[in-house]
Amino acid sequence: MTFKLIRKTYDWVLHWAETPYGAWALFVLAFCESSFFPIPPDILLIALAISIPLKSFRYALICSTGSVLGGAFGYLIGMELMNTIGKPILGFYGVMDKYEHIGKLYNQHNAWAVGIAGFTPIPYKVFTIAAGAFKIDFWVFLLASFISRSARFFIVAALIYKFGSPIKSFIDKYFNLLTIVFTLLLILGFILIKYIF
Repeated sequence: MTFKLIRKTYDWVLHWAETPYGAWALFVLAFCESSFFPIPPDILLIALAISIPLKSFRYALICSTGSVLGGAFGYLIGMELMNTIGKPILGFYGVMDKYEHIGKLYNQHNAWAVGIAGFTPIPYKVFTIAAGAFKIDFWVFLLASFISRSARFFIVAALIYKFGSPIKSFIDKYFNLLTIVFTLLLILGFILIKYIF
């Protein structure tokens, strides 16, 4: 039942590539995920790029732009609205107890902490909000976000551009397994923050 629902969602997401709203949906999802939303934009990026492989890099640019601007919004939440919005978001993700530790990471590693969070399955929004709360240099934050998020999304785009249809066939064939792997990676990101950082 769960796989059927996810499969329907996947098919629904794919249809965005055939509409004039696909790029906008990708931008909005990438923006929201960087500051508060739990679903990563990679799903829609992959779906759109697979539907039209020739537009893969365009979609990666849209996704990167939305993500970096969303990260800046997360920074603003942390800097100006930590008590009213930032803490409830961190509490929702169950990482409020790691908040001070993330601050220490910023003091020690600054841009590296942002870059690692931006490229890996570690939930990026936690680091964008914390970056604002601990007032790390905004331009360093923005540069690290731009490099890490762009690298992540452009690697996906390059793979789809190069392999196109075979990747679509592979995803169609192993959809259930890939869904489990992707979900596990997402959960792993939250576990890394909660128990390791």
